[in-house]
Amino acid sequence: MQPVVNTPSSPPHSTGAAAQPTSPLRIADYRKFWLARFFAVLASTGMVVIIGYQLYDVARSDYGMSITQASFQLGLLGFAQFLPIFLLTPVSGVIADRFDRRRVAGLAIAVDILVAIGLGIATTLEWRSLPVLYMFAAVHGAVRVFVGPSMSAIAPNIVPAELIPRAIGFNSIAMQAGTIIGPAAFGFLFARHHALPYWIAAVLMALSAISILAIRNLPPLAKDARKAHPLRQIVDGFHFIWHERFLLGCITLDLFAVLLGGATALMPVFARDILHVGPEGLGQMRAATAAGAAVVALWLSFRPLAKNVGVKMLLSVAAYGAMTVGFGLSRSFLISLGFLALLGAADMISVFIRSSLVQLRTPDDKRGRVSAISGLAISASNELGEMQSGVAAALLGATGAVVFGGTAAIVITAIWAWGFPEIRRARTFAPRWEHH
Repeated sequence: MQPVVNTPSSPPHSTGAAAQPTSPLRIADYRKFWLARFFAVLASTGMVVIIGYQLYDVARSDYGMSITQASFQLGLLGFAQFLPIFLLTPVSGVIADRFDRRRVAGLAIAVDILVAIGLGIATTLEWRSLPVLYMFAAVHGAVRVFVGPSMSAIAPNIVPAELIPRAIGFNSIAMQAGTIIGPAAFGFLFARHHALPYWIAAVLMALSAISILAIRNLPPLAKDARKAHPLRQIVDGFHFIWHERFLLGCITLDLFAVLLGGATALMPVFARDILHVGPEGLGQMRAATAAGAAVVALWLSFRPLAKNVGVKMLLSVAAYGAMTVGFGLSRSFLISLGFLALLGAADMISVFIRSSLVQLRTPDDKRGRVSAISGLAISASNELGEMQSGVAAALLGATGAVVFGGTAAIVITAIWAWGFPEIRRARTFAPRWEHH
């Protein structure tokens, strides 16, 4: 055992123990980072919801597909977003560790602005085509590959190590606030004018890029950051995670539980044809999940978890699966919103623990790559989960697919509790690195 000293514990803005801030929000660069994250999530989640609803509506109305066939198209949409993420994630992690993370994120967001503008034009001109929507969704997925790792790796550079758990809580508030407001607001705007959400998204992304580029006090890159061969750096990132059993177990647990248990992809089906609440109801459903997560994130910002983190994560993932089953069986819109809120709350605990581990147990020179791999697991669980949900819905119907997925998430949790005893035994986030 040999500890690795991380530079974030003494960030550039600190001048001594007495000068250490007591909250991440007291750090100017962190406030810019928080705004950048909020604007980016607000725009991205709103766009994703509208793209999904548009695609399902086009499949049903313009292509004359049945509910089952249109549900399968939602699965293909998830795959269209995941494929570029799968192919580009190793590259994005290395780029985040070799270049200025602010510029990487800013450039990627600029490309996403073009995606929003393209969708706005296509919608205005009524190019109601599945291939057009698939194409823009794929580009949006590719952009997210570069935004995620670079932004995730910035926060530990501007926040002292002892404040990172609280910063993660505030990060989650930004994410969940954007996820609450984005789908609800964009669903409302889409009901009034179909292209308006995309124009708003372009403006929000511009604000995000400006905020991230305004961060000043980042430490310089390590002198050897660009000396190592990129392929060797990719291998090192996977090697590090493979030998951090606790970290590996947490990432893969989330991957498989959400991959099988996610109900997000089928929300357009429930909104349009089961609960009959339309795009505005879809926005409220997405917002309910985020609202539950936001309440927990706010609590964790002031009272971060510190003890028995492994068991708490296992219980939260099992609760996530149980709430998914409840949502699938519900036929009341209000009850469905309640299940989704509880689902989001349970998921937030899992996200908090996993994010804290990634930041606190990863040396700074590997953070971009480890964040990229963690992001790949998240994207795989979300986008491939959408494909799995679409296929399952084609075979079992929307209700059967959601109930099956929630049950599978509970089973996966039990298997991981047995297969990764390190998770059960974990008491704190205390970093422990080994040189292998």
